[in-house]
This record gives sequence, structure tokens and C-alpha cells, in this order.
Amino acid sequence: MGILWSILAFVVAIGILVTVHEFGHFWVARRAGIKVLRFSVGFGRPLLRWRRGADRTEYVIAAIPLGGYVKMLDEREAEVPEAERHRAFNVQPLYKRTAVVLAGPLFNFLFAVLAYMAIGLLGTVEMRPVLGPVAENTPAAEAGFQEGDELLAIGGRETPTWQRTAMALVDAGFHRADIPVEVRGEDGRARSLVLDMTLAGEIGRADNLLAQAGFRPWTPALDPVLGRVVDDGPAARAGLMAGDRIVSVEGEPVAEWRELVEWIEHHPGEVLTLTIERDGRQETIDTRLDSVEAAGRTIGQLGVAPEVPEGAYDRLYREVQYGPVGALGHGLSSTWDASVLTVKILGRMVIGQASLQNLSGPLTIGQFAGDTASLGVVPFLGFLAIVSISLGIINLLPIPILDGGHLLYFAVEAVRGKPLSEYAQAVGQQVGLLMLFLLMGLAFYNDLARLFGG
Repeated sequence: MGILWSILAFVVAIGILVTVHEFGHFWVARRAGIKVLRFSVGFGRPLLRWRRGADRTEYVIAAIPLGGYVKMLDEREAEVPEAERHRAFNVQPLYKRTAVVLAGPLFNFLFAVLAYMAIGLLGTVEMRPVLGPVAENTPAAEAGFQEGDELLAIGGRETPTWQRTAMALVDAGFHRADIPVEVRGEDGRARSLVLDMTLAGEIGRADNLLAQAGFRPWTPALDPVLGRVVDDGPAARAGLMAGDRIVSVEGEPVAEWRELVEWIEHHPGEVLTLTIERDGRQETIDTRLDSVEAAGRTIGQLGVAPEVPEGAYDRLYREVQYGPVGALGHGLSSTWDASVLTVKILGRMVIGQASLQNLSGPLTIGQFAGDTASLGVVPFLGFLAIVSISLGIINLLPIPILDGGHLLYFAVEAVRGKPLSEYAQAVGQQVGLLMLFLLMGLAFYNDLARLFGG
């Protein structure tokens, strides 16, 4: 069911974002007086099709939901009646053609602004970046960070939440050895520290940068009592039940939930002997842990959650909600920050300062689609916004066959005073297809590597 849910969420997400992108091309083309022959969401065999409007434009929903296209009247593709020649795309002034091509990516950015605005209006509960135990032999440990410190700013950027913290660290960590960080300790005093990311070794995926720095979220000291047991997980299969207290693991006493987590994470796929207390009696249970991929490493998983006393996490969360004007500002600033960060990561990947593992393909996107959709409307909107921004930026890359490739052709035309020859454009299309297949192949390889722990 989890796989089916992820597939459904992926199809919905891609369907929405492709429709938004292609509608940008469609809407501006119609306003520019260009005749649109077909508006297709998806490729391949049509599942649904209908015609409407004075031009009898064909609307199509096709079988492969990995893209779409808007087909316009164009002399380069078919013979055009003289009476309609003025409505062909290829005879339009350069500014109109540029506007039509640019509209797709711009609508993706506009969608992200609206999605973030909706999140601001609906309100979210965000997690403050308070540090848990600082991992030894990491940049954070060397810099003097302590458990309970709240991160206030990284590299001059405010970090009110863990999400903003991750974005600020990615922005600064890929290219700066020494990163200034402002923190507030449990005593309320502010301190200035310097994070030396050269101590983290080779920078890998952006989603693993917090762990490489040595940061992990603070959690309250919880008793090792099971509050929930996941159905059909290792714990359930071994007979563990909600309310059980874990007394020891492999004969070693366990005093806090955190100690149990460390035992579990460090023994993926192994059989552990647990001593539990149930109804005042102790008994011993053997259970084989699952192995899962998390933050670039393989860890063990027992399939349990702790019993959390009411109010234990109150200090970690803040509720954020905006009025209409504030929500618009939130939408604009969030879209700008995410766009700039995405461009920087892409640029650093090109020059070798960031790992190519940051590229994600349909399997990873599908997994995140399912995960965020299962959490509710707000997380799914945030996911859609990020993917929409990525789609907009990727389409602006100067690769023939993408929108950015067409814009490159138009720039050359503006300089030369005439379009490139059809032969040159055809060669460019072939090069663009090859580059696109290589990028897709790398992204799919990264998906498989994450899936199988490579």
C-alpha cells in the first residue's frame, strides 16, 4: 500500500506541476495571437482527449505522466495555410516567441509563490533548531557547540527553524571553510562560534550536510518505554507491545530512549537480545532488526516509537501563521531563497564542489511525494513548491530541447539578426537529447543507489 500511495502521490504531483508549466506556454501563446493545436499533459498514447474553443484546440491526457507539451501552428512542422500564417509561432516577433517559451518556467515559480503563500495562510507548526548531543570528531564538536544550544543564524542568515537551518548550512557549507554561527545557550546567553566545514571531509548530498556538521535535533530525556509498535515491524514480529519497558540490550542496561536508539541504529540487520519489563515481570526477547537507508548511511530499525509525556516537546515548537500580506511576503521570500539555493547547488555540482548525488530521479521524488502527502496538505504543498522551483530552473538550463535551449537560440538570433539555420538547430536538438538522457540516467542511478544502499 505504501508503494501504491507513493505512485499515486507522484502522479498527482507531476500532473499538477506539468499542467502548470504547460499552461504557462499555452496562456501566453493564446494572448500573443498564436494558434494552439494541442495541449497535452503526459506523453504517449492518449487516455483522454477532447476539443474545444474556436480553434478546436485538442486537449490530451496521455499515458506517460513524465512531462507534457503545447503544440502550436508552425511552418517548420507542417504546411500552414496562407490565411493562418500570421498565427504561426515561427513568424512571430522575437519578443513574442521569447515570452511564450519563458512563460512555462515562470508559471512554475509563480505556483511556488502561491503554494508557500497558502502554507503561510494555513499556518504551520515549525521545529526550533535546538541541538541534541553533539557528535564527536565533527566540525560542531571542534567549534564548541553544546547540547541545548539554539541556532540563531548561520553565515549571516537567520535560522528560526530546522528547515531554514538546513538551507543556510547548504548555502554556506559547500564553498566556505569557516562559517560564522550565532547560538543561544540554555542559560539564555548568545555566543558566536565558527564552524570549520573542512573537518567534515568531502561534502556529499545536501540532505546529509547537517549530520556531517555534527548537528542533530534535541529530544527530551524519555524513558525507554514503548508508546507504539509498528504493525508487521521487527518489534511486532518479536512480540513486543506498547507499554513494554526496555531494561537492557545485549545485557547492557538502558536508562533512556536515546540509548536504545543508538543501539538500534548501529546494528542494522542483526539479531539483538532485549530484556523487557511487562506487568512487573522481566523477560528476554530476540528480534532481528530491519535495515534502512537514512541520511546517506544504513541504520537499524526496530519499528517502535517512545511513550511521550504530555508537554515534553513544547519548548521545541512554534506555530507560524500569516495574514494575507505577510503570507505573500512569505511566499516570495521562500521561493527566492529556494531558487537561489537550487541554482548554487547546481553550479557547484558543475564545478565539482558538490556531489552529483544531489540529483534525484523519479523514485526519490515519488518517495517524498508519498511521505509528504501522508503527512497532510501543508507538507505536500511544500513538496510541490520545491519540485516546481526545480522544474522551472532545470527548464531554464541552456540545453537544446529544454526551454533554456530555445532561449539560447533566441539570444543568438538577437545578436545575429536572423535565426540559426534549421540544420544547426537540428544538431542542437540531438545534442540536447543526449545531454538530457545522460542527466536522467545519472538521476535514476542515484535513485537506485539510495534504494539499495550504494
